[in-house]
Amino acid sequence: MNPSTALATVLVDELARHGVREAVLCPGSRSAPLAYALQEADRAGRIRLHVRVDERSAGFLALGLAKLTRRPVPVVTTSGTAVANLHPAVLEAHHAAVPLLVLSADRPPELRGTGANQTTTQPGLFGMPVRWLHDLGAPERRAGQVAVWRSTASRACAAATGALGGTPGPVHLNLPLREPLVPTVDAEPWPEPLDGRPGGAPWVRTDRAIAVAEPLEDEPRTLVLLGDLPDPSAAAAVASLVEATGWPLLAEPFGALDRATVTPHGPLLLTATGWLEQHLPARVLVVGRITLSRAVAALLRRPEVRVEVITPAHGWPDPGHVAARVHPWAAITGHEHLSVDRDWAGAWHEAGRTVAAAAQPVIAGAWPSGLGVAATVAGALPEHATLFVGSSNAARDLDLALTPTTLATGAAVVASRGLAGIDGCVSTSVGLALAHPGRPTYALMGDLTFLHDSNGLLIGPHEPRPDLTVVVPNDDGGGIFTLLEPGEPARAADFERIFGTPTGTSLADLCRAHGVDHASATTREELTAAVAARPAGLRVVEIPLPRDGHRDLHARLREAAATALA
Repeated sequence: MNPSTALATVLVDELARHGVREAVLCPGSRSAPLAYALQEADRAGRIRLHVRVDERSAGFLALGLAKLTRRPVPVVTTSGTAVANLHPAVLEAHHAAVPLLVLSADRPPELRGTGANQTTTQPGLFGMPVRWLHDLGAPERRAGQVAVWRSTASRACAAATGALGGTPGPVHLNLPLREPLVPTVDAEPWPEPLDGRPGGAPWVRTDRAIAVAEPLEDEPRTLVLLGDLPDPSAAAAVASLVEATGWPLLAEPFGALDRATVTPHGPLLLTATGWLEQHLPARVLVVGRITLSRAVAALLRRPEVRVEVITPAHGWPDPGHVAARVHPWAAITGHEHLSVDRDWAGAWHEAGRTVAAAAQPVIAGAWPSGLGVAATVAGALPEHATLFVGSSNAARDLDLALTPTTLATGAAVVASRGLAGIDGCVSTSVGLALAHPGRPTYALMGDLTFLHDSNGLLIGPHEPRPDLTVVVPNDDGGGIFTLLEPGEPARAADFERIFGTPTGTSLADLCRAHGVDHASATTREELTAAVAARPAGLRVVEIPLPRDGHRDLHARLREAAATALA
């Protein structure tokens, strides 16, 4: 066995011992030792291998595989620009606290800085976002390396998962490899045993830190805001808190929780400023990252409202610099001493019902529209489904359209809200579907988001294929900008080319080129039927939409909410 093969064999074995069950590989020559080792682990049933030809899509596939399982998932590349293509996924993993392992093959030290082909400075390429960076020494035929290799893999998994109290996120292991890069039969045996700990145990076992928190202060007029959390299942703890206290809850659409506790159409309710002035909370308790609504941000900036944060990580979200106190996650469980102003909370609950009664007819009558599509998809999902929501309009449409009774039992809504980019959304949703084959999995994303990661449809004939239905409301361009300042009617002359950005792409032809099933839904009933059918294979359902009605529809919703609460 040659040194590069020995290193790859040991690393893959140790990763499996730490619970790694999925790995993503991109083809390359310098990374060949890792490719062979992963192929063997796949054959042995220890790690399921996914091969992709586009590194950017591969990074987001790994992110999707890790997002709900919370297990680290390695993505393996060769040297050079292949590594750089992982940067968007690394940034998303950093901001969304997803345990991602980057294993980049590299030229050995003697070839760096020499102009050798496909050689650049890879250590430090991702900058500050990585939880841990290690440039491993090039393996050699000598004793004393196996313990180093296994310990390094243990450290990488601990850093990626946030063991010992850290925040989960991306880790970069850079692996300089010398030729030969393919398995060889050598006359001499390897100079030391390659074995790990007895019984399949990891080389280093880390015990998780237990957080201790002071209890929340009692404030009867507390409004809870729930945003995106790294682990969507953690949202259930927030639902338990408000159920026990009676505090009103406004929630973005993400997470897995009982939405009976959520005040419907929260963003609309907050736009009714006259009503809000009379029912301001004394404290707003923010849990997770709030990214969708300007009305929510405006509430947090009000000086008469005390803002506190409960965070599952070391840092805390506070873009307005208004937080007065930050609590660790453990604080969410102690609620026996907390009370509620029942009249005040009852007014919030009643206002939610009033706004829902006013908004639902507007949404129901707005077909075809992004809001109508979001409401239809959410209402047609089967029990225990997973819905991945793309950035831009899809997430905001779902935020406005959801009611406490819309989603079926056990449904979870997931999104890439770390940086809220449109990068890699197809691949991330594919990863979610592959990681949870027992759950019916769907994705909802606009046409530009879909096109930006159309290489996520590139799945070779030897690879595991997802059961995933991707719903694409297609308004041929950047519909999100119609809702922002560039979409103001006075700016219409400049809008279409530099913000609307129509592409005219035929999604049907694109899907056909990849051998992916495509269907078009023009009515609410057709879309309902497409979503109600349990996903079998990869399928794209396209709904053609006009783009010019978004702004007026949102204005009608705000007017309906204000009128109902007047």
